[in-house]
Amino acid sequence: MADEECTNDTEVLDEEPRSILLGLISQLRKGMDLHRVTLPTFVLEPRSMLERITDFMSHPELILGVSKQDDKLQRFVSVVKYYLSGWHIKPKGVKKPYNPVLGEHFRAKWKFSDNTESIFVSEQVSHHPPISAYYYVSPENNLIISGDIRPKSKFLGNSAATLMQGESKIFFTNRPGEVYRITMPNVYARGILFGRMVLELGDNATVRCEKNDLICEIEFRTKGFFTGSYNSIYGKIKRESTGECLYEITGKWSDIMYIKNLTTGNKEVLFNVRESKIYPKIVAPEEEQEENESRRLWSKVTSALIGRNLDLATDEKTIIEDNQRNEAKLREAEGIDWRPRFFLYENDEFIFKQTQ
Repeated sequence: MADEECTNDTEVLDEEPRSILLGLISQLRKGMDLHRVTLPTFVLEPRSMLERITDFMSHPELILGVSKQDDKLQRFVSVVKYYLSGWHIKPKGVKKPYNPVLGEHFRAKWKFSDNTESIFVSEQVSHHPPISAYYYVSPENNLIISGDIRPKSKFLGNSAATLMQGESKIFFTNRPGEVYRITMPNVYARGILFGRMVLELGDNATVRCEKNDLICEIEFRTKGFFTGSYNSIYGKIKRESTGECLYEITGKWSDIMYIKNLTTGNKEVLFNVRESKIYPKIVAPEEEQEENESRRLWSKVTSALIGRNLDLATDEKTIIEDNQRNEAKLREAEGIDWRPRFFLYENDEFIFKQTQ
């Protein structure tokens, strides 16, 4: 397929939204940090970043049985497949989730056909700089996924970049010492001054398991001005100590990805987005949530966005942001040191508290 594939990643703005965006951009300097800039509501996806993280738990069938696989190389390939399966889930157009407020949290669970389940907790553990910590566990399946996202947004002229710092870790509790450390690509919004707006993933990511001496280096390729295509990836799975290449990964993270065994020459589908189904998560009704749980906290903004009432969405978003600033001023005046509810900060990592 040609570039028609990218239609879900592109957006042509009406005159009013584009003039608002251009007015905002006129105040920026190249290289400026965008985190402190209040974005207009029409570029917002109607959910919090804390919920956005659960997109990577949308295909649990790819990871739940991996701990039982005997071959360590096949376990590694399965982890890579699972990681790459989460990127295709996104709204149409160029949209950004809500920036979570300090102390905001999101909780969900999944129930599976074998009567096992998993739970997820994420929390905004820092506001300046923004850090979202998360923890996913399925005890009967020997699985823990934890980590944090530390986005840094920069204005680059005709595009804006979100540099996705932080790290995810996957643990199989029946295999002590086997930790999979995962980094993320960066996110680019192109064409914000001229041309059509496009959302792209770019640069490099890695999946590494030191105990098993394996690494996957993945390049998320952005489209060139004259060449290339949208959403392409290229990766290699290697023995880290020797550099020996074992597998090659090609295709598009938004469509079909392939894996080739470099020893046998055999090539097969790694993941097919078109045939995939999102496994539903279970979230408590808003009226049963705490005031600072994501869906309840942002409920009025979300309703206004869905109803395309941008003025009301802006007003409700401003109320939340003003409350956050006022609470920060009160803590500072009273000398209160804010601490996360669900996570402990140790050695530059946020560790989930096992008891709440």
